[in-house]
Amino acid sequence: MKTLLICHEGALLNREGLPRWLASFSDLVGIIILHDSRRRICGQLRREIKRVGLVRFLDVAAFRIYYRLFLSQTDSLWETRKLTELKSLYPEIRAGIPILHTASPNTSETEQFIRKTSPDIMIARCKMLLKESIFSVPTHGTFVMHPGICPEYRNSHGCFWALVKGDLNNVGMTLLRIDKGVDTGPVYGYYGYRFDERSESHTIIQQRVVFENLDALKSKLLDIYAGTAIRLDTSGRQSATWGAPWLTAYLSWKRKARQRSKCGSFRSITTT
Repeated sequence: MKTLLICHEGALLNREGLPRWLASFSDLVGIIILHDSRRRICGQLRREIKRVGLVRFLDVAAFRIYYRLFLSQTDSLWETRKLTELKSLYPEIRAGIPILHTASPNTSETEQFIRKTSPDIMIARCKMLLKESIFSVPTHGTFVMHPGICPEYRNSHGCFWALVKGDLNNVGMTLLRIDKGVDTGPVYGYYGYRFDERSESHTIIQQRVVFENLDALKSKLLDIYAGTAIRLDTSGRQSATWGAPWLTAYLSWKRKARQRSKCGSFRSITTT
């Protein structure tokens, strides 16, 4: 099974940990590393303001400042420890694996790179929507490890909003195959772990729903390649997209989490 990974340059676990994991059970034929550009960041900000309005966007901006001041250091230390653990479990990738550095996954250069490496399965660990001309190249599909249970929690902050809503049984990750929609493709599994909503940030929870389940994900990807994986039926369920976290929502969640803490930790869905 030939695999290819798309990830962001600043995402330490995805950029350095996942390649080792993929190479441990597949032929990793390439890595695409995305570098954020000022133009893309500005575009994201404009879209968020248009979507939620200026007042709510100030709430979004306040959370980003809060996170940087009070949460980011602890989360960064956790990522460093987790990466050390992954490096102890999986050997270095072989020398000479092709790597493409680019600002966008949707360029003709990217498409040519994917076609040249010819992967069976591509893993997209990125926050950008892929064009059909990109995600359709791998013979067995392009897959995302979506931080949220789909279809209820689509978009890139599903875990956060499930936590805010107190929907603790729907805090998890969805393995799905990309289609033309936003996290609307066929679902192949749900993955979770026993999280502690009082002490863990939403960022750590969104990381752990992936990295605590690498063995199960390995088995599922091999089943997909073998043609034996079964799609999960999601028909008849509510579907919604969710935007960036708000500071007021975060503080409300943590207050309720403290109230729920006497009941202990909660296990999220795992269906594979």
